[in-house]
Amino acid sequence: MPELTNLAAQGTLPGILRQLSGLGGCTHPIRLDGHRTEYDLNTTTGEIGRILQHLESTSLPAGQLLVRCNNRRTTRCPACAEVYRRDTFHLITAGLRGGKGTPRQVGTHPRVFATFTAPGFGPVHNRRTDGRPCRCGHHHDQDDDTLGTPLNPDTYDYEAAVLWNAHAGALWRRFSIYVRREVAKRAGLSQRRLRDYARVSFAKVAEYQKRGAVHFHAVIRIDGPEGGNTPPPAWATPELLTDAIETATTKVRVDGPVIDGRPHAFTFGRQLDVRTIRSADFNDGQELTERAVAAYIAKYATKGAETATGALDRPLKFVAEIAQLDISDHARQLIRTAWTLGARKSLEHLRLRAWAHMLGFRGHFSTKSRRYSTTLGALRDARAEWRRAQAAPTGHGPEPETTYVLAHWVFAGTGLSDTEAWLSASLEPAPGTEGEPTHA
Repeated sequence: MPELTNLAAQGTLPGILRQLSGLGGCTHPIRLDGHRTEYDLNTTTGEIGRILQHLESTSLPAGQLLVRCNNRRTTRCPACAEVYRRDTFHLITAGLRGGKGTPRQVGTHPRVFATFTAPGFGPVHNRRTDGRPCRCGHHHDQDDDTLGTPLNPDTYDYEAAVLWNAHAGALWRRFSIYVRREVAKRAGLSQRRLRDYARVSFAKVAEYQKRGAVHFHAVIRIDGPEGGNTPPPAWATPELLTDAIETATTKVRVDGPVIDGRPHAFTFGRQLDVRTIRSADFNDGQELTERAVAAYIAKYATKGAETATGALDRPLKFVAEIAQLDISDHARQLIRTAWTLGARKSLEHLRLRAWAHMLGFRGHFSTKSRRYSTTLGALRDARAEWRRAQAAPTGHGPEPETTYVLAHWVFAGTGLSDTEAWLSASLEPAPGTEGEPTHA
């Protein structure tokens, strides 16, 4: 590689190796041009003092500042997706057994793990749990590409399937209201008075089924009136919470658009699975532990439609791209339907063309209520603070109480050159850059 030879000749190879190592394995970093200067600030007079640190992008070995892409998708950047998965794991775990600022007593509160599915849009190839063959007459292997595809594509309701994905987030938001209403009803309280006795909190993640429809996995918990810091009332039991969830799921409904005279309305599918955490009814009788739940949810936080259906992991720019995509006919038809519906003025609020690669779903893949536990932002800030502390010089002089930072950065591109990519693949991430959860 000529570029590698030049780096070695110029003596910049060790520096660029250190810069690449600091990316923690990110394969598609953001490149920035600019500068950053940190000054000592006198808090009494407000005067700016000596320069503590100064950084110019042109002085860096790569000629630019390289910043991790932080993409959550495994297909886009495995290293950044792994950091996202670990952070999600710790966020979920904190709401199940405490830690990261959440009291440990939440581990004694009523908690369930629930899965909400989409309704049917037509018969699809599947693997039956009773050992019988699929409707097509065959026993499909687990990795069979036909799983989730329609038995008859001509009669499959692609329009409703895409619109279901587009309204799934709104349906979940309405469910979160209904389930609190049902908990209050079982306690003999109004929904407003429920706040004086208990709070319902949750954390959920969206997953695509093989057929391309979104469904949700959620941890739902009952706390006392001040959230996890207070114990729930005696009447709050896993059984009461389960019953409230089952009833709310059957009642919740979101009215959709009317297209060519056909009205659409959206509900959850009939398959609802609610299991008490720490019960022995998970994975063939194994105990449903906090760790198992957190790992299960975190796994799906880094996946999208591209993982389940072989669709895309990035937006489309032109409709002509659809015909050139190396994807299944089923995924192609879902994308084409979203693109076609997106041209309708009455549906522009759904932004179906912008989210055609996600088969119409534009909601957040992982969400939580405010009182459930810590936040992803707090975990990232804690990790960044730990890195800064590790990188700080260990001088003997007094540390400045306050600093003033002046920075200006502009986007200069993404990705690595061929030589940078080759060097990066041969490196171990620098300590603290790989998103190790113990530092979060």
